[in-house]
Amino acid sequence: MIKAIKFASVPVSDQNRALAFYTGQLGFIVLTDQPFGPEQRWIELRIPGAETRLVLFTPEAHADRVGTPSHVTFLADDVQRTYQELAARGVEFTEPPQHTEWGSFAIFRDPDGNSFVLSSK
Repeated sequence: MIKAIKFASVPVSDQNRALAFYTGQLGFIVLTDQPFGPEQRWIELRIPGAETRLVLFTPEAHADRVGTPSHVTFLADDVQRTYQELAARGVEFTEPPQHTEWGSFAIFRDPDGNSFVLSSK
C-alpha cells in the first residue's frame, strides 16, 4: 500500500541559486546532489525533522512550469513566527500571514517565482 509521498519536485531555472535559497534561507538539508544527465543535477533536500523531501530538478517537458504556483503547502507550528524568521532571511512573501477559522497561512515564493503556502493546519 502507499505509505507517503517520497518527494515533491520543484521546477527551477538555476539549480545553484535554488539550492542556496532552499538551504540558506529555508533551512533544508541536502540529501543528494549528483549529476543527472548532461546539464542538470539531481538535488534532493529534506526538511529538518521531517521525512518530506523536495527535489530541485526540471525535466525538459516541465520547463514551462518554472515560476508557477507549486501546489505545495508547508506546515509550520506558528505561521506568524515562521513568517518573521523567513522574511528576516530575505524570503519574499506575496501574502503576509492571514488568520481564518481553519488556521493561519501566508504565501511566499522562491527566486524563480514558484509560490508556496505556509500553513498552520
